[in-house]
Amino acid sequence: MITRSNAESAADSAGHAAQSAGNSPFLKTLAKAGYAVNGLLHGLIGAIAIGLAVGAGGESADQSGALGQLAQSPGGVFVIWIIVVGLTALGLWQVLQAFLVPGTDPKKVWAHRLKEIGKGVAYLFVAGTALTVALTGSADSSGSTASASASVLALPGGPVLLMIVGLAVLVIGGYFVYKGVAKKFTEDLAVPAGTLGTVTVGLGVAGYVAKGIAVGVVGILVIVAGFTVDPSQSTGLDGALRSLAALPFGVAILVLVGLGLIAYGIYCFFRARFARL
Repeated sequence: MITRSNAESAADSAGHAAQSAGNSPFLKTLAKAGYAVNGLLHGLIGAIAIGLAVGAGGESADQSGALGQLAQSPGGVFVIWIIVVGLTALGLWQVLQAFLVPGTDPKKVWAHRLKEIGKGVAYLFVAGTALTVALTGSADSSGSTASASASVLALPGGPVLLMIVGLAVLVIGGYFVYKGVAKKFTEDLAVPAGTLGTVTVGLGVAGYVAKGIAVGVVGILVIVAGFTVDPSQSTGLDGALRSLAALPFGVAILVLVGLGLIAYGIYCFFRARFARL
């Protein structure tokens, strides 16, 4: 029988193990590389979005499209494997940080933990997409999103559940916009002084707002899929960006979002350099 003291000792040991892993210089270096490769992906997605706006884009405007472009370039598969390693390390580091959250209020601690775990899972998901491209040469994020939506719709109360998921994604998109406008992202950085710091913050504001808009539109499409009970409406980031082009002044909006995603990509390189880890 495990006594209370033994249970507490086991919990302390697990906490120390997580802290040691989370503070590993090697893992921190890989995590910073993860920020950099995440920036590369967002830059490529932004470029594809601009290509769609001007009628020159053929790739999906999402992670799979960006990875597909890399796979077709000389040495691209090697870069994709770097992306797999970098984003996997970043995802694992993010999950470890969830268990090192300080605080005495259990509700706030667990809310923060869930946020950190969510980030980690998102990075690991993209790493999985990159692994698929590295092994097979292609991946279809839009098809996967529609398939996942169809699976949710098949559940009891599926349409309502899918709309709740879409609403959650919409809220995340809104949070990104808020994080950019309020410059909350500077809490993640040791912002450098002078012009370099001004550029870093400017890129972060533009990047987070653009990313928030794109994610918010994804959420709206998921809500529409639940409301219409049509999983084909849920097409992920690629469908979200393409839907922007159909709006009044949509081409201009899509170009601005594409430029914003490129700005976010560049910001990620700055974050790799100045991140508080």
